[in-house]
Amino acid sequence: MTAHALAGTLADDGRRRIFAAIVLGATSATEVAERTGLPARVVLTGVRRLTDAGLVTGADGALAADEASLRAAARDSRPADDAEPDADPVLRTFLRAGVLVGLPAQRSRRRVLLAHIAERSFEPGTRYPERAVDDALKAWCAAGGSDHATLRRYLIDERLLTREHGIYQRL
Repeated sequence: MTAHALAGTLADDGRRRIFAAIVLGATSATEVAERTGLPARVVLTGVRRLTDAGLVTGADGALAADEASLRAAARDSRPADDAEPDADPVLRTFLRAGVLVGLPAQRSRRRVLLAHIAERSFEPGTRYPERAVDDALKAWCAAGGSDHATLRRYLIDERLLTREHGIYQRL
């Protein structure tokens, strides 16, 4: 996890409150809801986002802050823009430390970004179950610039991936 991804994950007030409750000893979603005063649905969604980002672990059903991930983010000293100087300006604008920070509104720019993601995430001709596609795309979404389901839909719409009976393949 990068420092940028950490900031993106904790940019939401609800997730900060949920994370704080876990750091201060709440070990279940029920305890988090009681301590934060947030609705259970908001807590469950927040815990899932924090877990996906690597800030929280749920080993044996007990929630805890993932201190190793926090230490790694603190040690991460890469500059915010580590794209190669001659890289496409679209990639320099929308990717930071290999993580998506936003999606271009303009279709042609979005296509450039999606083609890059498809090339880096999927081998041509290899068949992937939906879960593997989601796992690959979640890594791109760690900064909160988009969500994996939106990326998956755009990749299908742009015909960079095909989908048939829940099996995906890069063309």
